[in-house]
Amino acid sequence: MKAEYLNPFVHATKNVLETMAQTKLTGQKPYLKEGVSTYGDVTGIIGMASESVEGSMTISFPSACILQIVSRMLMEEPKATIDHDIVDAVGEITNMICGGAKAEFGKLGMSFNLATPTMVTGKGVEIHHHSDVPIIVLPFQTDCGTFVLEANLASK
Repeated sequence: MKAEYLNPFVHATKNVLETMAQTKLTGQKPYLKEGVSTYGDVTGIIGMASESVEGSMTISFPSACILQIVSRMLMEEPKATIDHDIVDAVGEITNMICGGAKAEFGKLGMSFNLATPTMVTGKGVEIHHHSDVPIIVLPFQTDCGTFVLEANLASK
């Protein structure tokens, strides 16, 4: 995956969570993913395709982190456990981040079609991306905990 493809995801992630959840993010050093298991307890997955590039994005949150983030988004007390509302919120976050990244890619002259996000719950769930290119993991630190965004985009 080309390095210039990372910035749209970083900018969109910061914009969405700082705006919607009043949560400051610090990007950590990206790394190549090893294995196929999810990082967190709730993961959103969305496919992306353009005329020349295709791939996917996932965002994965540990329970404690996403419960706090959703609490801030909804301006409610944090829930005790992952439920349907939390999973739905991860779907919305996934959509907003990917939509923001799509807009950033547009500035680079790339137009993407986005799939409908899929959410999975459970730690260590296996996710197999469609592309054979290495998956880049972008960790983000917040005062709620650490979560990761994974991206893989490859030329068709």
